[in-house]
Amino acid sequence: MSDTTSNYSDSWDRRSRAERLIRWVLWLVFVAVFIQSWRIMNEDTLWFFVEDAPRQFADISSRMWPIRWSYMDQLWKPLWDTINIATLGTALGVVIALPIAFLAASNTTPNAYIVRPIALFIIAASRSINSLIWALLLVMVLGPGLLAGIIAIALRSIGFVAKLTYEGIEEINKTQVAAVTATGASSVQVLDYAIIPQILPNFVSTAIFRWDINIRESTVLGMVGAGGIGLQLDASLATLAWPQVALIFIAILGTVVVSESISARVRKALI
Repeated sequence: MSDTTSNYSDSWDRRSRAERLIRWVLWLVFVAVFIQSWRIMNEDTLWFFVEDAPRQFADISSRMWPIRWSYMDQLWKPLWDTINIATLGTALGVVIALPIAFLAASNTTPNAYIVRPIALFIIAASRSINSLIWALLLVMVLGPGLLAGIIAIALRSIGFVAKLTYEGIEEINKTQVAAVTATGASSVQVLDYAIIPQILPNFVSTAIFRWDINIRESTVLGMVGAGGIGLQLDASLATLAWPQVALIFIAILGTVVVSESISARVRKALI
């Protein structure tokens, strides 16, 4: 009995020798990358400013007080512009993202060798460029204003919404699709009765979530000339008007909190 037990304990292990070796190699690579990154950071960091940061932060915070509440009269319109940028940009992005998602999904694309790679490229291009960079480019092309901000938000939203939607399309229940197809339904009818009802909750949730994100991103687009409350923030920072900066921070925080509450309630009501 004791020999049998010792044989079992000697032969069983949670991981094979190769797996243990791979884990150790990965850990060594991680440690090496961490040490190299830390070395590069130390070379490019002026630690004197880091050590002085708490004092500077305390100094700036003291200059923000008392908050200039009277400046709020000049923030209502920029806040409204920010909300419009986020809402219209999200709506435009969602409208464009939906057909791209169907073209990118492997089970709905009309051509897996030409159309699908193009759709996936559009999604990747949209997701790889931040909305602030899109806004900077569009301001140079279209000039400053809300239009540049709306298009920037839309271009950024396309990749986010299309990616999550096409992944949801690929994960639909194929049995339901087969059942509708067996009735002799056309491709459009299969899409209408078997595919869209399955992805609709996910699509609505994604669109609302993206709108919530875009509210945050729209608050800084004005710093590159794309309209919204970012214009006031940039102007206040440039003139060192710290009481106004504090009020703008509070206004942005309040807008984000309200948008999150609305997003949560709408998603709960629709899904």
